[in-house]
Amino acid sequence: MRHLIFILALTISAEIANTQPAPVKVSEGLLQGTAENGLTIYKGIPFAAPPVGEFRWRPPQPAAKWDGLRRADKFAPEPMQGGNSASGKSEDCLYLNVWTPAKSPTDKVPVLVWIYGGAFNFGGTAEPTYNGEKLAKKGVVLVSIAYRVGQLGFLVHPELSAESPSHVSGNYGLLDMIAGLKWIRENIAAFGGDPNKVTIFGESAGGIAVSMLCASPLAKGLFEGAISESGGSFGPTRTTTYPGENMKSLPEAEAAGEAYVKGAGFSSIASLRKVDANKLPAVRGLAWPIVDGWVIPDDQYKLYDAGKYNETPILVGYNSDEGASFSPPKTTEDYIAAVNKRYGKFAAELIKAYPPGTDTVAKTARDLSRDAAFGWQTWSWANLQAKGGKAKVFYYYFDQHPEYPPGSPRAGYGSPHGQEVAYVFGTLDTSSPQTSKTDLDISDAMGTYWTNFAKYGDPNGPGEPNWPAFNMAHPVVMYFSQTAHAGTVPSAASLKVLDGYFKWRRSPEGEAWGK
Repeated sequence: MRHLIFILALTISAEIANTQPAPVKVSEGLLQGTAENGLTIYKGIPFAAPPVGEFRWRPPQPAAKWDGLRRADKFAPEPMQGGNSASGKSEDCLYLNVWTPAKSPTDKVPVLVWIYGGAFNFGGTAEPTYNGEKLAKKGVVLVSIAYRVGQLGFLVHPELSAESPSHVSGNYGLLDMIAGLKWIRENIAAFGGDPNKVTIFGESAGGIAVSMLCASPLAKGLFEGAISESGGSFGPTRTTTYPGENMKSLPEAEAAGEAYVKGAGFSSIASLRKVDANKLPAVRGLAWPIVDGWVIPDDQYKLYDAGKYNETPILVGYNSDEGASFSPPKTTEDYIAAVNKRYGKFAAELIKAYPPGTDTVAKTARDLSRDAAFGWQTWSWANLQAKGGKAKVFYYYFDQHPEYPPGSPRAGYGSPHGQEVAYVFGTLDTSSPQTSKTDLDISDAMGTYWTNFAKYGDPNGPGEPNWPAFNMAHPVVMYFSQTAHAGTVPSAASLKVLDGYFKWRRSPEGEAWGK
C-alpha cells in the first residue's frame, strides 16, 4: 500500500512538473507563471511602485526589485473606485497581466496591450470579459495594464502643479499607461513577445486613452499600432463639459481641483495625502485627462491637423446605438431643450440632421449623442490621419444585435456602448440561448481582424472578407452586422453638420460660448 502511494505521489509530482512553466526573468526579479490550455499566464506583475503615501498624485515610480521567485498566479487588486470589483480594490494597483502562446523567449510574438474603459472613474484588468486566452491563442502575447482612476488618477491642483518639475498636475492615469508600455518594451521579450511589434487597444475611456497616447510625445516609440473601440478625443476644451467635449485646460482643471479640496474641508494637498484612500471624498467630473501642455500638449484636433502625433496604423470604430447609454431624453421637448442648451446657434441645424421623431424619441435623436461622443471623434481621427499621414487607417461600425419586434421595449435599438468588447475577446456566453451562431461568427472574425492588425498593421488575412483601408477618396467602413461586410460611413451627412459645430467651437465666438 505504501509502495502504491509512493508511486502515485511521484506520478502527480511529475505531472505538476510537466505543467509548471520555467520562471522568467524581468527587470525586478524572477516570475513564476502558470500553464493553462496551451498558454503561459502571468497575473499581478508590478510594473511600477505602489502610488501611495508620498507617491499619491505623482507620476509612477520604478517598481522595486525582489529576491527569490515571485508567484504571478492571481490578479492584483483593482484601482480604488466606487462599487464592487472583480479582485478587490487598493491604492496599490499598478500591475499588469500576460497571456503568452510563446514556447521560447526567442519566438518574437506580436504583442497586443489592453487598456480598459470605465469613464476614467472605474475599471480593472480582472473582469472575466477581458480574459486574454482566446486572443492569445490567435497568435499574440496579450497584456492588460492597470492605471489609476477617479480623483487618485486625475486630480489637478495648483499645489500639485507647483511641486512638479513640469509644472503640471493630473493625467496620472495616462502616465501609468506610459510606464506600463515602457515596462513592456523592456521586458516582453522574456515572455516570447516582440518589443518592436506592440499594438495598444482599448474601449471607451480606454479607446480615448489610446488616441491620447497617439498624440502624446511621452509615448513616442512605445507602440507600433493602435486600436480604439468607441474612443477618440478630438473635441476642444470646455469649462462645462459634455460627452465629446470632455477636456479642460490646465487652469480650468486647477480651479476645479482647488474647489474640490476646499469643499472637502482640507487646507492643503499635504493634509489630503494623509487621508485613507477609502475615505477620500469622491466627486465625479474631476476624473478625466486634461490638456496640460506636457502629457497632452494641446487640443488633439489641432495636433493632428499640424501632423504632431505618433503615427502608426490605426483601427478605429464605434457601435450603432452608443446614444442609448447617455440617459436619452424621453420626450421630443426634452430632446430639443437639451440640444439647444449644449449646441447653441447650431441647435436647429443639428435637430434637422438628427430628428427626434414625433410620438417617441427616435434612434436618430440618440445618434446625435452617439456621434458627438464617438462617431464624430472616430470620423475626424480617420480623416485627419488619412489626409496628413502615411500609415493605414481601418474604420468599423458595430451593429450586431437581434431584430427586436415592433412594440417590444427594445424595438428600434441597435448595439449599445461596450457590447463589442466580449466579441473581440471571444468571451461571449456560449451557454446563453441569446448567443447565436452569427454572434460567434462575428466574434471569431473580430478576434482575427484585431490580432492580424497586431501582426501585420493590417487586419486582412486568409479566411475573412477583405477590409479596405479608409481614405478621403474612398471612405469605406467595415460593418459588423450579421456578417462582416464593407459599406459607407454611417450618418455621413449628419456628421458633416456636426463637424460644422466643432469647427465653430474653435472660432473666437465658439470658444467664448464654450466657457
